[in-house]
Amino acid sequence: MKNIVISIGGSVILSREADALFLKNLSSLIKKISKQNKIFIIVGGGNIARKYIKIGRELDFDENILDQLGIDITRVNANLLTNILEISNKKIPHSTDDAKNMKESIIVMGGTTPGHSTDMVGAELAEKINADLLVIATNVDGIYDKDPNQYSDAKKFDEISIDRLINNFGTDWKSAGKNMVIDGPALSIIKKAKLKTYVLNGKRLDQLECSLTNKNFDGTKIIV
Repeated sequence: MKNIVISIGGSVILSREADALFLKNLSSLIKKISKQNKIFIIVGGGNIARKYIKIGRELDFDENILDQLGIDITRVNANLLTNILEISNKKIPHSTDDAKNMKESIIVMGGTTPGHSTDMVGAELAEKINADLLVIATNVDGIYDKDPNQYSDAKKFDEISIDRLINNFGTDWKSAGKNMVIDGPALSIIKKAKLKTYVLNGKRLDQLECSLTNKNFDGTKIIV
């Protein structure tokens, strides 16, 4: 049995395309994969979290408070997903140590503490459990040379080295609500722990399944 960590963006869980049917299909896929693997899922905050953070920033909240607002939304999203799954944990853990020690075959959690995104939580947890795979499921098809939502000529990398990513983005936490494919602290852990990491579009459940079952998928492999 393998340990698999999936960091799934809030924009995947709650988006215009992510309706009740999508969430049911996502749940069915996760339960299917959990029959042969232990699955840890970290859920992000998405656009809802960014809206709260934007309002808080306009009201001059400090970064820790803004981060905490985002964390609270990730935990709401995690509660939504874990109740759809039914066979997963019902108490959302507050730390990766808590998640590591849970016994269910599927563990769902959100953010933990200010200063990083849920991608870092996923990388931290993957390091602690010696995960066989870390999948970052976002709302784009992988890692591009520039934002594909803004540039029609953006080119996707089938593979990219962790060193190149760190050179491009660094390893620091920029600010609450920053919309990046992978944040700096997560990149640092991926490099240190040599984590096998895939980045793909979590809305495309066929590609998510391929990545989780060791088949070719449309996305980006991070070379460590």
